Amino acid sequence: MPADNHRTLTREVEATVIPAGDKINLPEGMEVDITHRLGGNFTIVCDYGMFRILGKDADALGEDQPDASATTEAPAPATGDPSGPPEEGSLWEALKTVYDPEIPVNIVDLGLVYSLDIAPREEGGYKVGVQMTLTAPGCGMGPAIAEDARIRCESVPGVSEAQVDIVWDPPWNQDMISEDGKMELGLI
Repeated sequence: MPADNHRTLTREVEATVIPAGDKINLPEGMEVDITHRLGGNFTIVCDYGMFRILGKDADALGEDQPDASATTEAPAPATGDPSGPPEEGSLWEALKTVYDPEIPVNIVDLGLVYSLDIAPREEGGYKVGVQMTLTAPGCGMGPAIAEDARIRCESVPGVSEAQVDIVWDPPWNQDMISEDGKMELGLI
């Protein structure tokens, strides 16, 4: 691990245990190493395991808060008329900013997103439905990844509501990874 990724937490910070998905507080002064800076969040390792720290808590790592377009709390880059239907391409681009914290490839290129549907709502606006899977059924990070995807979809102009469902059929396998994802992972 390069020395520039070694950090001492400057304050107590909430973190998500990978892969269990449980929330815990890591204490000020803990020594950690940043392994990934993806989707506006940080994956860190320390003597107690692997954790995800949200971009909003970057200061605890001595880092600048990630670019607003890369965090789960702010809108992803998108185009389109907010009063009209969302552009499907903008939704796919928003989903490409969501990462499994253990794998340095976005969920679209990993082949985890099975479907994306756009439907008008009676109340106005549009609802986006996403069906996605995980690389392993026992992954406790599933709810956190699905929530990131929901937030990113709702940031796209024209989207009033998003629902992300985790499904298991068909089962995910490495053949579902895009060519870009395979290149990123060194599989080709």
